[in-house]
Amino acid sequence: MTKARVAKTKVSNECRQTDSPYLPETVTVERVESISACEKLFRLKREARRARKAAPAHAPGQFYMVGLPGYGEAPISVCAPSATGSDIELCIRVAGNLTGALHRLGPGDTLSLRGPFGDGFDTTALKGRDIIFIAGGIGIAPMRSLLLAVLNGRKAYGELKLLYGAKSPEEVLFTGDFKVWKKKGLSVDVIVDSGTEGWNGRVGLVTDLMGPVKLNALQTTAVVIGPPIMYRFVVAKLKRMGMAESDILLSLERRMKCGVGKCGHCQINSSYVCQDGPVYTLESLEGMGEAFK
Repeated sequence: MTKARVAKTKVSNECRQTDSPYLPETVTVERVESISACEKLFRLKREARRARKAAPAHAPGQFYMVGLPGYGEAPISVCAPSATGSDIELCIRVAGNLTGALHRLGPGDTLSLRGPFGDGFDTTALKGRDIIFIAGGIGIAPMRSLLLAVLNGRKAYGELKLLYGAKSPEEVLFTGDFKVWKKKGLSVDVIVDSGTEGWNGRVGLVTDLMGPVKLNALQTTAVVIGPPIMYRFVVAKLKRMGMAESDILLSLERRMKCGVGKCGHCQINSSYVCQDGPVYTLESLEGMGEAFK
């Protein structure tokens, strides 16, 4: 039997920006929800004029350049799928002046948006496969977009597992989603680096959750999103479990700044993460060890 392969493919033109990628549009904050001490979930709505022009839908794994006048802009990955492109969900961690200003916004306020950009996950190529999702820290935010897309078409996929590691119980995100995901057939295991009073879950590293996992290496695709240091250990473990490099998908974020491959901030050898990524197969990263730094 020929071994099934799942390769990252280019997102269709429908998922790309149809207007100039250099010109931002104005979008309105519809809802803001605090999901931890440092993260907020934003639901954005495009202006009616933009919606009438059939704004492009984004694919799981893509990102937008989000900005405010006087503060600049930053790449933020989508954390929910979109069927029409008129609604966008972003999880934003406060980490500086721009994100601090974004956290002060409320319903009815506006911000600037460019995108969607990048090469996302090909959910069609994942159909019929078992999928193991391995997330670390805020990597669960872009992972959530793919998770929701897969769970929305649950019958088309095989066995689904989520292994999620965070620094502390207070930093575990989207806990309210876990029950819904489990009911739809996703196995969810969470671990934290350091437990606090009242935490009854596992304590350790996300690789500790991988030990008991039994998988069919020929039938499984691994999706890994988290800090670069995590990738080295998770990838080594997956390879010891018999997985091929072409069946391991990783999402990279590397100092992206312009979103269109002009500034060079995200360049790794000849690859521009904002254009060729952020989703890569491990196989495609051969010779690009800098990707894990």
